[in-house]
Amino acid sequence: MSYRSILVASTMLLAGATHSFAATELQWWHAMAGANNEVVEQLAKEFNESQSEYKIVPVFKGTYPEALNAGIAAFRAKQAPAILQVFDAGSGVMMGAQGAVVPVADVLKKGGFAFDKSQYLPGIVSYYSRPDGTMLSFPYNSSSPILYYNKDTFKKAGLNPDEAPKTWPEIFEAAKKIKSSGASPCGITSTWLTWIQTENFAAWNNVSYGTNENGLGGTNVELKVDSPLYIQHFQALADLAKDGTFRYGGRTSEAKQLFTSGECAILTESSGGLGDIVKSGMNYGIGQLPYYPGEGRPQNTIPGGASLWVFAGKSDAEYKGIAQFFQFLSQTPIQARLHQVSGYLPVTMAAYEETKKSGFYEKNPARETPILQMMGKAPTENSKGVRLVNLPQVRDIMNEEYEALLAGKQDAKATMEKIVQRGNAAIKQAQR
Repeated sequence: MSYRSILVASTMLLAGATHSFAATELQWWHAMAGANNEVVEQLAKEFNESQSEYKIVPVFKGTYPEALNAGIAAFRAKQAPAILQVFDAGSGVMMGAQGAVVPVADVLKKGGFAFDKSQYLPGIVSYYSRPDGTMLSFPYNSSSPILYYNKDTFKKAGLNPDEAPKTWPEIFEAAKKIKSSGASPCGITSTWLTWIQTENFAAWNNVSYGTNENGLGGTNVELKVDSPLYIQHFQALADLAKDGTFRYGGRTSEAKQLFTSGECAILTESSGGLGDIVKSGMNYGIGQLPYYPGEGRPQNTIPGGASLWVFAGKSDAEYKGIAQFFQFLSQTPIQARLHQVSGYLPVTMAAYEETKKSGFYEKNPARETPILQMMGKAPTENSKGVRLVNLPQVRDIMNEEYEALLAGKQDAKATMEKIVQRGNAAIKQAQR
């Protein structure tokens, strides 16, 4: 055999070997920006370096609603990613997509892993499961809304920087004092008026959001957010907005910038927003989500954040790789680190116990707050969660009416009545 023939044969053999050992690529579409995007990239890197058969490829797809819409469009075009991160509001949409997704329990079995739901925090498991207990998605970044406050601004305003106000009336008084004293141009802001000030407001204060256990007991739901406590709360926010004591930042997490910039001194935001607040270098404190005084209050918060859904129509090799990645994410050291670095909840009981055992909460007592809020009491019919077949659409309706309220175009009573009327019509339309 000539030297040229040997060279050609060697090249073909090498190309064949390269091809046969090429890692199976698995696209992971997500909506994590800022510090949380860095965590996603790091996790993918660690998994890819831990083995050679599969390669997780993270792809940022914009905000939570944008990522959901991109995933749906990709599935319809038969170009769906292996994994799609879907925010809590999109759970009902994905659950209703018959044949489009494979339950995470089945994916893990395909990969040869046993699935034991008792390993996961109960409140998280129930939120992402069917009524029969089948867990449909992997709870990647679950969160609970909490209170953040600027300790330096509290001190300037003559407030106690070492103790967060607990009730909404106390919060409103503190916000007024901050504004009137000139300690900060804005007293309070909030991200996610839908998730925090409506859905979690209902659960934490143990008032109904909607019929049929807020949609967890059945898809035929009528909204109940026009009851007196909602009207009282949103009218208070609207009154504070008149002189800028309350400042509206936007529909999702935009208001976090008003807090990290020092413009607003108090923020209600996801526990998962912690990474960016730490990066800002500000002197911050953490407290429970505020509530209205009343018997049995506060109750329990409901999880937010997002979970990872797996699309149908993938190969056995892809499902095995996805299962291996989920198993990697479930490891106690990984979950404990994710919780401690990001502010998201540890999704497994083992990671929670490991974090406790390490003394992390003794050094950072407020960091256990979101977990205790969610697990402190057994949930009631009002506090199991919210699940609508078109929750993103209903949230859009709410946002439109809240923006009109905060712009001074209508009062809280009219706002909540319009939300119920429009929201109920949209829910009925989506069920046809």
